[in-house]
Formats: sequence, C-alpha cells, structure tokens
Amino acid sequence: MSQLRVLIVGASIAGTSAAYWFNKAGAKVTVIERFPEFRLTGQNVDIRTVGVEVMRKIPGMEAAVLKATTTMDSISFVDTNGRSYGAIGATGDPDQQSLVSEYEIFRGKLAEILYSYTKDDENVRYIFGEQLSAMTPQGDGENGPVVVEFANGHPSEEFDLVVACDGATSRTRALGLNCGVRDHIITTNHWAAYFDIEKDLLDGSKVGLSYSAPGGRMVCLGPDPDGGCKGVLMSIAADSTQDRSGPFRAAQKAGETDDSLRNFVAERYRGAGWRTDEIMDHMMTSKAFYASEMVKVKTDTLSRGSYFALVGDAGYAATSGAGTTLAMSGAYVLAGEVVAHPGDLKAALAAYEGKMRPLIDEMQKVSPMFWTVMAPQSSWGITLRNRIFQFVCWTRVIDIAQKLFAGAFSHSEQHVLPEYEWVN
Repeated sequence: MSQLRVLIVGASIAGTSAAYWFNKAGAKVTVIERFPEFRLTGQNVDIRTVGVEVMRKIPGMEAAVLKATTTMDSISFVDTNGRSYGAIGATGDPDQQSLVSEYEIFRGKLAEILYSYTKDDENVRYIFGEQLSAMTPQGDGENGPVVVEFANGHPSEEFDLVVACDGATSRTRALGLNCGVRDHIITTNHWAAYFDIEKDLLDGSKVGLSYSAPGGRMVCLGPDPDGGCKGVLMSIAADSTQDRSGPFRAAQKAGETDDSLRNFVAERYRGAGWRTDEIMDHMMTSKAFYASEMVKVKTDTLSRGSYFALVGDAGYAATSGAGTTLAMSGAYVLAGEVVAHPGDLKAALAAYEGKMRPLIDEMQKVSPMFWTVMAPQSSWGITLRNRIFQFVCWTRVIDIAQKLFAGAFSHSEQHVLPEYEWVN
C-alpha cells in the first residue's frame, strides 16, 4: 500500500499535534502555515483531563511542558483597592485540576515543543507563508484523492486527506464543507485581548491578579518567566442571544493596519478602576498585542467524504478553557482511527467523529453561572460575588463548585481515549 499523503493546514497546537500523530501513523505529512515563520507568541493555555493522557503518550513531553510553564501558582481576586478577597491555586492533582492548571503554558512554547518532534523528520514537511486556495476531489465528489491549489505560489499537489487546523474562523473549513467562514460559529459576544508588558507589575510574585469592573470587564495580570508580565482583558457580555460583536470585529479588521483595535479596547477599559489605566498605557505600547472573539464552533459533521477532516478550534472551538485539550485529543484520535482502518479513510473519519463527539459535547459545556460569577455586570453584583467568593474560598467549597462550572474541570477518568497500534 502506498504511503498516505496528508496535508495539515495550520501549524498551531492542533496542527503540530496532528503532524506528530500522522507521522506515527506512517503518513507522508505536509503542514502549511500562512505566517512566514513558526509563531512563538501567544498567551497562556493549559492541558487538562484527556489532554494530559495524550501528552503522556509522547515521550518526554510532560517533562518539557513542566519545565516551560508560566510559573503562576495561583490567582488572587482583588477589589478596586487591590485587596484580595479570595484566591484559587492549583490542586496538585493533574487528574482533577482547578481554574489554575498544573500544565499552564504559553501557547507559543507548547506549540514549539510539539513542533520540535517533527520539524526535522524526513516524513514531515513544513511550508510557511502559504495558504490553501482550492481543493478538488478526484473521485465522485465525496471521495479522494484531492488536488489542492495554493494561494502564494506553491505548485498544486495531490493528497489523500486534508486536515483543517486553522482556528475558529477556518477558511479551510469553509472550503471543505462548502459553507461560509462564520456559518458554524456561535457568538458569545465575549472577546479578549492579550499583551506583553515589559515592566513586571507583579514585582516578582508568581500569584496572578484578577480584577472585575462593572459591565463584565475583567482585568488580569500574570507572571512571565522571561521577564515583565502578561496582561489579559476579557469583555463579557450580559446576553449572547443576538450577535452584538460587530463593533469589535470592525475594530479588529481596521486594526490590521493601524491602532484601531487597541484604541477600541482602551476606550472600553479606561476608568475601570484598580490599576486599569496603568495597564492600558502598557497595552498601547506593547510589542506583542492580540485580541479575538471568544466563540464556539459547532458543525454537523467533522469530516467530508474520505478526504477532509476538522481538528481543534476549526471543528470544535470552546470557551470553557478546553481548547488545547480538545485539539491534542482530536489529533490523536483522528490519526489513530486512520491506523485502525487501513485503506478505508471514510470509515476512519466516521470512527473519529464517533469517538470525539461525546468528548466535544462535554468539554464545550459552560454553566451559565460561570461568566456571571467571573464577570458580574453591575457594582452590586461584583460586591455580592466578592462576599460569596470570600466565603467559598475560606470554607474550601470552591474545590467542589469549580467542577460544576465547566467540562474542562471534570476528572480525567471521565473520558478514556482508545489505544492504537502505531506504525512508527
């Protein structure tokens, strides 16, 4: 049997994970990435539940991740005067994590660890500065192989399977499922901004700080082991029944060429209290700034025919903090099912969907109370939340309550991934 030819679109956490497992499956792997070089930027992500299981299947990865964590050991929630009214720390149990993960790591560092496993492998090829522009099945329209055309000069090639790993607004998903870019995006009207701060506003502390202001505004600071600190802003809407994120998207689009997005964010946050104005000043001059909507992705299917599949945010973005876990798990299961169904990609893709759907449904769950608690809309709501939070932290009820907020906080034993016989 000829070697399976797999094209992975996006050198993200999902893409580098997929490259590793398809290489283990014996495939000839090509990864394209629209950026001109491998990206090492990004804010903190974490590995939870079955993601820990997948990580431990890759030799040396757990040690590498622990060596590269953000070093944050807890989050302290503060009022407008900077007084702490409660804190959440790591549980010390990787199988039952809290809001603070034992495996909290910056996105770029995690992607770099995964990239290191395949970047020099003769069966894995990375092409930077390239995008997919079209794909044409050579079978009956639903079965491969598929001829792929590229946008930036790389010659067209034939592949047996195309795997979209290019994020929630995946253009590859739109091509593969013949839909619009936003057709499967469920808006929450929440958005977040992330940026580096050259000055260490935490003064060497490993305790992150989180402040809430009326209007669902969260302002957070976290440690950066490379110097300075990290800033995170979350804008949480009171209602997600209608899409009201248009102004943010307009600013985001304009911000590709000027400071429109930074100005939009600053206007929303200035005057919010605590140290927010000081943090805004640092945001406006930050050399690493990024902002995005917080959305869910729900599709009717994770594949098409025998030639196309979705992995990670492109197929099942979550707002629950489980995105990294789902990306790593999805890459593992997809490649594993291809190994388990030799010569039958259509059956492999169906099995992939069957294995992943229960996990996706669980991990995308977020209690309506979660964001109400994290970012109240009114001053009295913040005061009430602070007093309740102070009590539950003091009584340790918080350890139980977190499990009810989101699937990402469930025990790792709740979902068990299949074992596969790998080729390499």
